[in-house]
Amino acid sequence: MITMTAIERRAMVSLATIFLLRMLGLFMILPVFAVYAEQLNNVTPTLVGVALGCYGLTQALFQIPFGFASDYFGRKPLIFFGLILFATGSIIAAMSDSIYGIIVGRCLQGASAIGCVVMALVADLTREGVRVRIMAVIGVTIGIAFALAMVLGPVLSEFGGIKGLFWITAIFSLLALVTLIIFVPTPAALNFNNEAIPIFRLLPKVLVNSELNILNFGVFVLHATLVALFLKIPIAIQALGFEKNTTWQFYTPVFLCALLATALSVLIIEQKKWVKYGIAVSILALAFSEVGILYFFNHLVGLACSMWLFFTAFNTLEASLPSLIAKAAPIGCKGTALGIYSSAQFLGLFIGGVIGGWLDSYYGMMAILLFCVTLASVWLLWVLQQVFKLRGV
Repeated sequence: MITMTAIERRAMVSLATIFLLRMLGLFMILPVFAVYAEQLNNVTPTLVGVALGCYGLTQALFQIPFGFASDYFGRKPLIFFGLILFATGSIIAAMSDSIYGIIVGRCLQGASAIGCVVMALVADLTREGVRVRIMAVIGVTIGIAFALAMVLGPVLSEFGGIKGLFWITAIFSLLALVTLIIFVPTPAALNFNNEAIPIFRLLPKVLVNSELNILNFGVFVLHATLVALFLKIPIAIQALGFEKNTTWQFYTPVFLCALLATALSVLIIEQKKWVKYGIAVSILALAFSEVGILYFFNHLVGLACSMWLFFTAFNTLEASLPSLIAKAAPIGCKGTALGIYSSAQFLGLFIGGVIGGWLDSYYGMMAILLFCVTLASVWLLWVLQQVFKLRGV
């Protein structure tokens, strides 16, 4: 195994820190927003869904353009600009008393689509032999941010509610800026590596690839389901006797147990080379968890078990899909494939929020769960038909 240089270790730690600070701020509102949104002016269930999901729309729209622009203006300037946008959006949301102000702020947060640029900077600063390890560390960091946010969101919301969380998010983004300026190395030259960044001329080739499309649809389903469910889950937990700032007592044991189950699942899948079966079983578990949430919506133990199954399936799939994208991508198209994959992921956030909010307005929780189960079922049927054609699995 190739040993990392001091510059490579510095790049890994500093860029992972930027991801952690940025994603932690985004995820912290997820477990509490539906409850606190009731205090905002002009609020409706549909607009709550839009507020949660609109971040995903602008993120999907700007993810690939940011990667293109970084080829011309440099990686660090684009990351700096993205973090300024993110901080600005957080401040606008923190100062707003209206759901419309939250939507504007969230759209600006999403416009800071620096994911591709950070990965391109990793390619600029590292050798090929250590690059995969560093990208894996950054991927794990995102998972850690999600886990921490499930606990910290309800705790920190005690200090100022949803406004306080947006102020904390703004502070996190400024800390990320400091990290960028002081600790992130400046590359001697840009590395135009089509394995790390999207290439415009390769988009048509990647978009017609059926192997990639099933994975892109999968990550779309995962994140659409996540946002749609969290339009109602915080309200359900509060109805079971938890205060706004104590829901961490529900999320913490559920999520810790899910992380342990995920680690065991991923280990078994990798050791036994059961990736195709693991995906199918995880999708089935995802659908079952959604049925369980509907059935046990008013039952503490039943809801906790259903949420455990949901998070286990979600985390297992989230950990497995990127590696399959890398294996299925045509030679020289990995960066473009990952860019489209990221866009599908964030588009799922938007669609899940908008459709989930609309369904909640007119039909309630059952309609949201049926929407989620339908998405998972379509994905499962597609996987059962196509998954054996995936390369490397």
